[in-house]
Amino acid sequence: MSARRRLGARWRRRRPLRTRLAVMAAAAVALVAIGVCAAAFFVIRFKLYQQLDQNLTQSATLVAQEHRTEGPGVLTGECRFLGAPACSQVVPADSADDPAKPYLLPVTQPTRAVAGGRRAPYYSNFTLPGGKPGRMYTTTFGKGKGEAVQVALRADIAERGVRQAASLLSAVGGAGVLLSAVGGYWVSRTGLAPITRLTATAERIAATRDARHRIELPPGPPGREGHEDEVTRLATSFNTMLAELEESVAARRRLVADASHELRTPLTALRTNAELLARADRLTDAQRDRASGALGRQLREVTGLVNDLIELARDAEPQPLLEEVPLAPLTVHAVDAARGHWPAVPFTLSVARDAEGLSVPGVAARLSRLLTNLLDNAAKFSPPGAPVEVALTATALTVRDHGPGIAEEDLPYVFDRFYRAEKARALPGSGLGLAMARQIAHAHGAELTAERAPGGGALFRLVLPMG
Repeated sequence: MSARRRLGARWRRRRPLRTRLAVMAAAAVALVAIGVCAAAFFVIRFKLYQQLDQNLTQSATLVAQEHRTEGPGVLTGECRFLGAPACSQVVPADSADDPAKPYLLPVTQPTRAVAGGRRAPYYSNFTLPGGKPGRMYTTTFGKGKGEAVQVALRADIAERGVRQAASLLSAVGGAGVLLSAVGGYWVSRTGLAPITRLTATAERIAATRDARHRIELPPGPPGREGHEDEVTRLATSFNTMLAELEESVAARRRLVADASHELRTPLTALRTNAELLARADRLTDAQRDRASGALGRQLREVTGLVNDLIELARDAEPQPLLEEVPLAPLTVHAVDAARGHWPAVPFTLSVARDAEGLSVPGVAARLSRLLTNLLDNAAKFSPPGAPVEVALTATALTVRDHGPGIAEEDLPYVFDRFYRAEKARALPGSGLGLAMARQIAHAHGAELTAERAPGGGALFRLVLPMG
């Protein structure tokens, strides 16, 4: 890498993005302004001298016509007036034919070459006596005479026009460079304002650990297609990410608070029974057995609750090797297990003909856990003798009970962690079963919904993935 490239890379690393953008924008506009001014200067200069050269050509033609018979020497010897031919002379090809009187205009070797036909006519600049600028045209004088005619004009107007154009364009170019610098700064300031706010918001969140901050967006209706630039869309996406982060942080805090609340009661009971068993010598055999049995049940409940919390805290199902799981045998097995666990509740199962060979890709153990949670929830709310109806079709699996049902205000929250309706406060459970069931359903591409069953009770519907 050359030293220039290393220096440029070091400059880019040390300068903030706003400064680099301002410099690049100003440099681009400045180059355009300088280029336009330079091009305009050369065009103006060319046009001024082109007009002067046209006058010289016309003057040379008139001189050749008016002084056709005259020999070498000065024809008109003045260049005092602007815009009028005042200097002309005839020069022979051979210096030996020069007149005794000196020439007024400069005679050089190219002049002799034009007179001798060895060179094409040409224009040249020179200085007149008195320091005035002049423009001279040298061309042949007649045909075959071996002479050249030189015609000169004062070039004050052209020179003054060139100097004025140079001064004006320099001022315009300088103003363009200044405006480009101001414009580059304005572009960098306004264009990077959302990024600056994004950076400040990110730094504020990092310092305060508060995800409630948002980036201020430009006024106007959000989501207008074609009316938002990339930076605004980036700020919008960052706000969406912050909203998700805030929700995640709030959900984590709710999970910790709810878990602490749910664990407090069983842990207190465990400690009480453990302290009671520590004084077993003061208890009767029946009291000891009751305390020991209660301690075992509470340990199982706490163990199950902790396991459920660990699974739900992942917010995603593990991804073991999937297999094709036949749903009909799995449902029959889950219903049989529920009958053994809830002997007072009759379970009915109906499998549609087109669902007998139905299978879905997934994990059999997790799907079995989903069905078990649904069946346990239905049995828990079923009155004695009321059936729990399970139906499997080619598109969905439904579990319906005949209990009190779900209140309208509770429907949006039945799948939330630790949510327990008023009617379920006195029933056993931690409020995690349905949340885990929905998580397992989503991991398998299915959709689990709850609704109020016609005629009373609750209806849970597991819509299976198609194809």
